[in-house]
Amino acid sequence: MGLRFEEDPDDDPDEPDEPNHPGDGAATATTMVPTVGLPLREWEFSTQVLTVPQLVDGVTLVKLLKEAGADGWELTDVIDGGDKRVLLMRRPKRSVLESRRVGFAPPKHN
Repeated sequence: MGLRFEEDPDDDPDEPDEPNHPGDGAATATTMVPTVGLPLREWEFSTQVLTVPQLVDGVTLVKLLKEAGADGWELTDVIDGGDKRVLLMRRPKRSVLESRRVGFAPPKHN
C-alpha cells in the first residue's frame, strides 16, 4: 500500500497574496447582498408590573391582557422580578396621526 500525503491547510491560503486594488482612482464594484430574514418592523414597548398573587388569581392577568389587546398590544415576555413579575408588551409603531388618538371624535362641519 502506497503512502498518502495530505497538504497542510496553512500552505494553501484561500485569499490571494496581493488583493486586487484598483489604482489611479478607479472605482470599485459593489456587490449586492440580499437581506434575508423577517421584515424590518419598529416596535413600541410597554411594561406592566403585577405581583405573583395577581398573576395567578385568574382575573387580573386576563383583564389586563384583554384591555391591552384591544389597543393592539401583545404579550412578549414575563420577566421575573423577585416577588413581582413584569409583563413586557409590544405593538407595531403607529403613524404620527394614528398615535395622537384621543377619546372623542373631531367636530363635524355642517
